[in-house]
Amino acid sequence: MSVLTQEKIIIAFKNLGKFLASSTDSLESVMYSAQNANAWFTIENVKKSIASFAEMLSPADVDAWFKAIELSASPKKVGLILAGNIPMVGLHDVLSVLATGNIALIKLSSSDDKLIKAILGQLILIEPGFSEKIEYVERLKDFDAVIATGSNNSSRYFDYYFGKVPNIIRKNRNSVAVLTGSESFEDIQNLGADVFDYFGLGCRNVSKIYFPKGYDIANFYEGIEHFQPIINHFKYNNNYDYNKSIYLVNAAKHFDNGFLLLKEDESLTSPLAVLFYEEYESLANVEEKLTEKAAQIQCIITKAPLAVKTFNFGESQHPKLWDYADNVDTIAFLNGLRS
Repeated sequence: MSVLTQEKIIIAFKNLGKFLASSTDSLESVMYSAQNANAWFTIENVKKSIASFAEMLSPADVDAWFKAIELSASPKKVGLILAGNIPMVGLHDVLSVLATGNIALIKLSSSDDKLIKAILGQLILIEPGFSEKIEYVERLKDFDAVIATGSNNSSRYFDYYFGKVPNIIRKNRNSVAVLTGSESFEDIQNLGADVFDYFGLGCRNVSKIYFPKGYDIANFYEGIEHFQPIINHFKYNNNYDYNKSIYLVNAAKHFDNGFLLLKEDESLTSPLAVLFYEEYESLANVEEKLTEKAAQIQCIITKAPLAVKTFNFGESQHPKLWDYADNVDTIAFLNGLRS
């Protein structure tokens, strides 16, 4: 088999992006299989994830990304423990390992064990050289480094088992939005995507919102009204009904528009179908809070002039190749394995 050069990898990634953007008919059966196995993985959401990766693998962005990538002359075996909260969420880690010339030992999530295999199968059809770089495992062993994604609880186990090798261990994170009151109706509509895409199950989904003091909640609810059909999904509806009943029984103050509950709470992690909120007096006050909780935050969605990295409304689930989870540069980590 011919040597897998960086040029071949770049061409293959671009062709994978083109495939995902234009010809997903061959993936239809696996989409339905994934939906049957995991009710959260609706066809609509799977297609949304595929489209996001197609955007990510645009030719210009692939070229820009590879400027920071060094192909390993001595490939390392990198164990990958992938999450399964939203469709194909672990694919970026796999692509990062392959981009650097390393070998991916992939422990798939039981919640997402079909889609990534199908996409990587297509990548191997595009460039057969990847067949020697991809291995699916039930248990990690004989690895040189690990990238593991899980909960705050599982991270303690990951630290214990993988602490002696180079590692990236990811914990729970949430995303927040900061409104100033000057947002347009379209801005709020776009913010709805940050809240509801993938039913709000991703770490890039907004689970907490900061309103300026005196903000009219009706403005927010009016802007997201077109997401009302989400309540027709039985699992989402079950969560909505459960949380609503808890708040009613406990006489907890909350707002309700029939498909999303708003509750004032200092926590960043809201239950499904609930959005926590806080009111603020000044942007300086919000910035201070966001700085204090930076280790718990994935994305900040706002148009406010904050002195931290932010995303515009509607952009949270459209990351670039270089928008790394937890703000830890995966490529820099993998490049560093050569030493």
